[in-house]
Amino acid sequence: MKKTNALRLLDQKKIPYETLEYEYNEENLSVKKIAGDNFLKVDNVFKTLVAKGDKTGIIVAVISGSGTLNLKSLAKFSKNKKIALIAVKELLGITGYIRGGCSPMGMKKKFPVFLDVRAEDFEEIYVNAGVRGLLVKLKVEDLLIATNGTIAKIAAENN
Repeated sequence: MKKTNALRLLDQKKIPYETLEYEYNEENLSVKKIAGDNFLKVDNVFKTLVAKGDKTGIIVAVISGSGTLNLKSLAKFSKNKKIALIAVKELLGITGYIRGGCSPMGMKKKFPVFLDVRAEDFEEIYVNAGVRGLLVKLKVEDLLIATNGTIAKIAAENN
């Protein structure tokens, strides 16, 4: 397995983690499919979304695979009035990652990271490790350390 920037960052900070390789389908990169194919609970697999605020610029949101980002909440916690997700075509240039392979760790630059409060329901969560087909499992507090992240209520539930 090739080391990604996210995994190198964890190694550098001496943060323990486990990796999980999986088959990805370019037609269906949904967290629900990835979780189901790997016998994981969708609530425990977190997705990384990148947004831009009108005051602070780029912001990273990490929410449960079963949740939906609440843009108003993210704006409030990040001290912005307005926020919008960036276009997929901008993702690589801004973060160094492609859609379906975006990790909240090891981006080209350090951006503010907001982890949804639902993460506190778990001791460990899965996030993308920086490439399609690879997840990393780590403790929630270790993800916060690795990203200098903040816990915030930024997601709405999907039922």
